Amino acid sequence: MTYRIGSGSGFSGDRVDAAIPVVRQMIADGGGGALIFETIGERTLALGHLARRSNPRHGYDPLLSELLTPVLADCIRSRIVVVGNFGVANPRAAADRIARLAGELGLDGIQIAVVEGDDIREGLDLSGLERWEGDTELRAGPSDIISANAYIGARHIAEAIQNGAQVVVTGRVADPSLVLGPLVAHFGWDWTDWDRLAAGTLAGHLLECGSQVTGGYFADPGFKDVADLADVGFPIAEVEADGSFTITKPHGTGGVVDLRTVKEQILYEIHDPAAYLTPDVILDMTQVAIAQVGKDRVAVSGARGRPAPDRLKATIGVSGDWLGEAEISYAGPNALARARLAADVVETRLRSQTSRVRRRYDFIGALSVFGGDDASPPGQVLPEGPDIRMRLAVSASDKAEAELALREVGALYCTGPAGGGGIRTRLQSRINTASYLVPRSMVEERHTFWEGEA
Repeated sequence: MTYRIGSGSGFSGDRVDAAIPVVRQMIADGGGGALIFETIGERTLALGHLARRSNPRHGYDPLLSELLTPVLADCIRSRIVVVGNFGVANPRAAADRIARLAGELGLDGIQIAVVEGDDIREGLDLSGLERWEGDTELRAGPSDIISANAYIGARHIAEAIQNGAQVVVTGRVADPSLVLGPLVAHFGWDWTDWDRLAAGTLAGHLLECGSQVTGGYFADPGFKDVADLADVGFPIAEVEADGSFTITKPHGTGGVVDLRTVKEQILYEIHDPAAYLTPDVILDMTQVAIAQVGKDRVAVSGARGRPAPDRLKATIGVSGDWLGEAEISYAGPNALARARLAADVVETRLRSQTSRVRRRYDFIGALSVFGGDDASPPGQVLPEGPDIRMRLAVSASDKAEAELALREVGALYCTGPAGGGGIRTRLQSRINTASYLVPRSMVEERHTFWEGEA
């Protein structure tokens, strides 16, 4: 029997109303199934840990209430299990907030499970671990580490649902595992049935980024047109017991699901299509077949799997340097020349005052994405435009050095070229991340049911 899983968000900060039409469509199709919320990124997780340090009741996704309030009651009443990594760095606090929200909605007594074990910061020694990817200049002692979280898999999500969970709150599980867990729970797939686990993982990969597979990040006017992008529908996977599935979206919503959108999302963030590593299975996509089977309906089959890796990926977040940004606008005749002169003035001043600040100049409206990262303004001929915004970005280990550079842009109000205005500056501390491979023995996965404990 077909099992439906819908996506309610693809990242922290996604639209908080996106899940509403997804849930309505799932109810219209008979109810049941699962709704997932994917809200974690590498730095999002570190920021969650910082929030938890400042307040033990914080550290979960700040939009948790906004995401769940419109749909939680309908999900519970229609047997749609809610699964989300919106617990971020504090899944227990998130469960407490969901329980209080449920009470406000008249849903007392709902079963909320908390999946834990991903936080491995306690006693962590990086010296014996293999670096996987990330900031190559990362240097961290124990006091520098903000967060250390392993990507755990779907097993305890599945077990929690099988034990009666109506809501499952996790921290850093692998994104596709949010989908695989409910599928294993529903179909009873064996944890060594690698092809089915691979198929469920592929379904999760297609759902994990929300509207990317339904036209959101795909849209390119005149080349890849997408209708009604302002009301883009989020995806739903209709999964069969053999692991084959169809990607679609709610009727009446904007966006598009076709061979192009599905192909793009299949290849998104994939290092090796023959060996996509997850905690649950190694997914081989090389034999996957897709077919358009109706309007906004693409069938997917042919995923193959191999035994899961011996080690898990873990992302480490550490305190970084200071990022400073300052911008000023020039408009009208000769705007680009005046903006370039402003950059020359700032650069000359900085060279005489400091050599410890890395910097970059952009000319928004003429050149920003493709400029170089050295200290000199770009030398190539740039297109003249009616208005140009000169941007200076600096990176410094010393906050005072970064502040000095920003003040030089502020001084352009009177000491720089004519007609500058709209100066805005920002200074913030940065978080650096790197990923390591850790033995599974370092991770103690578990799930418990929330009973209101502190």
